[in-house]
Amino acid sequence: MSRLVVPVILSGGAGTRLWPISRETTPKPFMHVRGGTLLRRTFDRANHVRGCTHTLIVTNNAYAAKTRAELESAGRGAFTMLLEPTARNTAPAVGLAALHAARQFGEDAILLVLPADHLVEDAAAFNKAVDDAVDAAAAGHLALFGIEPTAPETGFGYMQVGAALDGLGARRVLRFVEKPDRATAESYLATGGYLWNSGMFCFSVRAVLDALRAHAPEIIERGTTALDKSKSAEGAVTLDGESFAALPNISVDYAVMERAANVAAVACNIGWSDIGSWNAVAETVEVDNAGNATEGNATLIDSRNTYVRSTGRLVAAVGVQDLVVVETPDAVLVTHKGASQRVKAVVDELKRKASPLATEHVTVERPWGTYTTLNESERFKIKRIEVKPGGRLSLQMHHHRSEHWVVVSGAAKVTCNDKEFLLSPNESTFIPVGARHRLENPGKLPLVMIEVQCGDYVGEDDIVRFSDQYGRVP
Repeated sequence: MSRLVVPVILSGGAGTRLWPISRETTPKPFMHVRGGTLLRRTFDRANHVRGCTHTLIVTNNAYAAKTRAELESAGRGAFTMLLEPTARNTAPAVGLAALHAARQFGEDAILLVLPADHLVEDAAAFNKAVDDAVDAAAAGHLALFGIEPTAPETGFGYMQVGAALDGLGARRVLRFVEKPDRATAESYLATGGYLWNSGMFCFSVRAVLDALRAHAPEIIERGTTALDKSKSAEGAVTLDGESFAALPNISVDYAVMERAANVAAVACNIGWSDIGSWNAVAETVEVDNAGNATEGNATLIDSRNTYVRSTGRLVAAVGVQDLVVVETPDAVLVTHKGASQRVKAVVDELKRKASPLATEHVTVERPWGTYTTLNESERFKIKRIEVKPGGRLSLQMHHHRSEHWVVVSGAAKVTCNDKEFLLSPNESTFIPVGARHRLENPGKLPLVMIEVQCGDYVGEDDIVRFSDQYGRVP
């Protein structure tokens, strides 16, 4: 029987174990693995699911423009973004997606919940597992995708499964187990009957809403308010901030799956990885005879079992083994493969020092384009700014700095207090401290300019926005 399947892609989380590529401003879903971003690969995978005509993307409002651009570049597949004003866990995300889907598609629709930052390499096996999960969901079960273990992994949660459900390609889930120690994980593999919890789910809108009403009613109550007070425009639903902030920060596993009695698992071997560490990334890259894997500009000599990823500069390694080396324009990570799960500690330390390297790249994406910090010190900062055709920065002012703008290419329309004027290449202007100003690109080509900031404070938080076409005014 034909069923309406609505994929729900959960696209959040900072992916701090994959620093310095994954950072808060450009998190793990936008990371390139095997030639494409994880988000785009997940979206493409969802669009090939039988019965899918529309996809829901749950993400933070800060990633709306980048998410839209990434998915529209796919060239196929209708989608709606549910935009969260603050970070929350998976139970509020799933709850809001289910409430929205009930209004748009009806409670008989089947939700296929997929993390945006996982890798699935066997498309045929995945589609077969989805068919089995949809059948289980249509029969009223809350289905999970259970990965058949290949090693005694201690970084994954497990589930113990029982007998097969009559007429379905799924088994009843007996219990969930948190990340075990190695001895326990080895015993699970030896005895059988245990699967890795992949974090992918499938259930009808009606079943998951009933489960939330029974086990986490506050998500339904506060989520309904957040949805009722939301604002919709151009395929995006911006959830009400105050109502959403009142939602509990809890995972869907704890809120529902570990409490409900109608939970089933589809056992599968789909070439799955949660890409949870640099070791996992390294495993996606072809190795040479010495076990080395490289991406980008890298040269390895007399080295073994080492992974190097360069975004630009040459990385040369001589006589090393079992290392991970990741180069970006502003930071280089070197870690032993055995310590790759501890990269998060670097981010924690950078945050303690209030370093922007914890959260931002040298090149920062904005809805209107990008800026790249070329040099900075205590009283100055130099940026390369690129504005997309039609892009328009907010009308803003700064309390502590002035700015000098020089156009390199393209055309610039400048607002400075009560004046508006155009600048061509090799022309410049000065923006005094406290002046209300705006930059926009009225042309059909990218606008590139150099900005020099001077003042007693040049931090990014010295900004007052008066109007903004991207909704960034408080």
